[in-house]
Amino acid sequence: MTSPPTFDAPFRARMLDLFRWRRDVRSFRPDPVPAALFHDLLEAANLAPSVGLSQPWRFVTVDDPARRAAVRANFLASNAASLEAFEGDRAARYARLKLAGLDEAPCHFAVFCETDPEQGHGLGRRTMPETTAYSAVMAVHTLWLAARVHGLGLGWVSILDPVAVQAALDVPAEWRFIGYFCLGVPRDETDVPELERLGWEVRRPAEQRLLRR
Repeated sequence: MTSPPTFDAPFRARMLDLFRWRRDVRSFRPDPVPAALFHDLLEAANLAPSVGLSQPWRFVTVDDPARRAAVRANFLASNAASLEAFEGDRAARYARLKLAGLDEAPCHFAVFCETDPEQGHGLGRRTMPETTAYSAVMAVHTLWLAARVHGLGLGWVSILDPVAVQAALDVPAEWRFIGYFCLGVPRDETDVPELERLGWEVRRPAEQRLLRR
């Protein structure tokens, strides 16, 4: 039996620093992400919890220029449609937001989940089949934190048509799209979310998100 490590006070403080400095990055430097480092990040993501130990996440690297261009066109169309949903000052604020780093990030990848994987034998999914998607998101967050430790930033591009992304990347039809991600060295460093700095929204205290029964 392996003895558990000791997570002392300095470690816990540094861990909170990691959480505070994990940002949704939109501006990147051109420095490439070494293949060995990306592999290490995938191995870290593979340690994430998953329902029934199903490991339903599926990572798809996107290096082909034509496929990247298709995703970029998808984003531009989806972003224009999203802008139409806002009016007045809110629309003006939305138009000023930088919502993707597709042109700058050296590394692109998408994450899907296999909605009914054989692995795990269905444990924990009978009443809540969506837990496979939740598990894939846990893998994304694990990779996000691991990337920050190595000085890398991650940007989640969510303003996309999932069906078009699936077609552009030519993945199995039964996979569910989770997100498209840009990875690289951040051009700017801050512990304040960009949406908060630009006045779009503010982070509320945890107590406001707690319901006691």
